[in-house]
Amino acid sequence: MRIVIAPDKFAGTLTAAEAARAVAEGWLRADPEARTDLVPLSDGGPGFVEVLHTALGGRIREAEVCGPLGAPVRASYLLDGDTAYIETSQACGLHLVPARERDPGRTTTRGVGELLALAVADGARTVVLGLGGSATNDAGAGMLAALGAGPAEPLSSGGLALTGVGTVDLAPAVRALEGVRLVAATDVDNPLLGIHGAGAVFGPQKGADPDLVQRLDAALAAFADRTDPGGTVREEPGSGAAGGLGFALLLLGASVESGVGRVLSAVRLAERLAGADLVVTGEGSFDHQSLRGKLPHGVARLAGEHAVPCVVTAGRVAVGRAEAAAAGITETWSLTESAGSVEAAMARPAEELRDLAAAVARRWRN
Repeated sequence: MRIVIAPDKFAGTLTAAEAARAVAEGWLRADPEARTDLVPLSDGGPGFVEVLHTALGGRIREAEVCGPLGAPVRASYLLDGDTAYIETSQACGLHLVPARERDPGRTTTRGVGELLALAVADGARTVVLGLGGSATNDAGAGMLAALGAGPAEPLSSGGLALTGVGTVDLAPAVRALEGVRLVAATDVDNPLLGIHGAGAVFGPQKGADPDLVQRLDAALAAFADRTDPGGTVREEPGSGAAGGLGFALLLLGASVESGVGRVLSAVRLAERLAGADLVVTGEGSFDHQSLRGKLPHGVARLAGEHAVPCVVTAGRVAVGRAEAAAAGITETWSLTESAGSVEAAMARPAEELRDLAAAVARRWRN
């Protein structure tokens, strides 16, 4: 059998590359004659730059920028010709904030703006920003401040600081990016505000309780009133991505593209699926968000075009068989179920994923 192994990260436990290796090792344990093609993937969140660097080459540039809590962090971007790729979570990611300190009311995207300015100074004329995995909910105000928008305070001080924001001058940020094409790479279609907005949908994952969600939504609404008086940008699909970072990028003229689509094209997944017998994808939690254009859904769609069965191995599966089948997924396998508990799966993720992959291989080999 020829198996294409194309997972996303298993958030908090395994990178996409580590997950791919674990699946391959487990598969070959049960089916030593199989041929495996490892294709680690990303949807624009953590791993975006690493995956694209492997696929495209180019040069990795490293820098020290402002982290989500204001302390400096090391981050990088990929420069391939005159196109730069930025993984925004390297500057404002949830993984940079200890669990006890998570507070989307005060985290900032300023470091994203610093990375963007560095990439432009480095000669980038197109900048693709992968959105995902953020600890922030500041509507990209910090990023705008780093590019010169004013006033620097409160724009750099987190989402709640935007409650009393006055006049916002975006002109310096626009001038700083003159002649630069911006692309927001995301598969999140949420607007900035409301029950489907940045705060309500993603705020709780970042440490916001219901009261903070409401206060953040009001603060972002005040900011939107100052920067989007027509009220159109805040409603655009993707404006709520990465805590509203999509909104700020749209204000600067960015286009929104599928992060999954951008990565699948870069790694030539369609070509690699030609002639394959099976594709195995996966992620930490395979849930209803996964069926709204996230990475497993994109892999399954391409697999269907090549008549290749698609199997999902995930840390947790919260999607029924019928729903998965409707998305083109042949089978789903849960790491938590195979390991016996969440604790066991989290304690030995690579080992448990190898064991699970071996079980999948035995089923498909026979």
